[in-house]
Amino acid sequence: MSRRGTAIRLGLEADFWTIATGAAAAQLAFALLVWIYGESPRAMAALVLSGTWGSAYGIGQVLFKATPLLFTGLAVHVALRAGLFNVGAEGQLAIASLAVGAVGASLPAGTPWIAAVPLLVVVAAVAGALWAAPAALLRARGAHEVISTILLNRVADAFVGLLLGLGLAHKGTVRTADVAPHAHLSRLSTYFPALEGSAASTAIAIAVVLVAVILWVLPRTRAGREAELVAQNDEACRVEGIAVQWRRAQALLVSGGIAGLASLGTVLGYKGYFEQGLGAGAGFTGLAVAILGRGRLAGIVFAALLFGTLAQGGLAINAYVPAEVMEVIQGVVIVAVALGDARLRAWLGERVRALVVTQEGT
Repeated sequence: MSRRGTAIRLGLEADFWTIATGAAAAQLAFALLVWIYGESPRAMAALVLSGTWGSAYGIGQVLFKATPLLFTGLAVHVALRAGLFNVGAEGQLAIASLAVGAVGASLPAGTPWIAAVPLLVVVAAVAGALWAAPAALLRARGAHEVISTILLNRVADAFVGLLLGLGLAHKGTVRTADVAPHAHLSRLSTYFPALEGSAASTAIAIAVVLVAVILWVLPRTRAGREAELVAQNDEACRVEGIAVQWRRAQALLVSGGIAGLASLGTVLGYKGYFEQGLGAGAGFTGLAVAILGRGRLAGIVFAALLFGTLAQGGLAINAYVPAEVMEVIQGVVIVAVALGDARLRAWLGERVRALVVTQEGT
């Protein structure tokens, strides 16, 4: 087997053990927390299963909750490839959701689907990218993107509330008016009647396709390759004439645009309008999806479904233990995967170096 093939095999082994570490940590944390609340871990696990993958409605709800996570997980991954940590997907999603709700509500009632939906897709992407632009500019000036994106999240919360109060909200509410009738995305129950009642929509198909396309395109375009090189050694890139600051800004803008697209699942695929707090949490959970997904289509989809399952599972057991238990488990998974990933990277690096030395000596 070639060095590249062996390295890929070892990398897949590391992926497997990292995921296994996270799964084991989640099971232990779940059992312990449920036991603390005086409930049977086995009975609660059965409730989680029946409320998620054990029924058609549960499956639909898991898919619905996973949809925005696919977008935000991909958004974080795009930034990570350029050596940036976009913690601002939460704010980018909030601003984009408001923009989609406001623009969608202003469309004439007779606007056809073929015009309304593509327009709102563009609005979502542009709004998310624009909200990421200040962080990109500050990064070029030397400010760390983690600090600026966290601050922009807080500003986004206040800005959304301000705009709703200034007239974008439907009278007497904290939501926009309904978007144009033909601006909605179809529910999955239209094609799979068993999912009737769930909030899952065709936005999840759009999300999976987008993840596949972006992951395929990034290593095959000059911009994508240079962004990855910038993350590895920006000084060497400057010597080679690569526009380091532009590639970073470009990655952050694209990341913000993708995060904004998460509004397709919440505004167009579910509510049909934007309300304050809609989609909250998806931006932060997207960080975990990107870390667990490790830049692979199957990994990102699996991670989004995992956290979607935990979110829906929390509702299934809420009558017995607080739904926040699942949020704690999410944190445990993230920490376990992060720790396991660091150890396994060191292990993998040693294995690959040993292999190279052995092959060079023969």
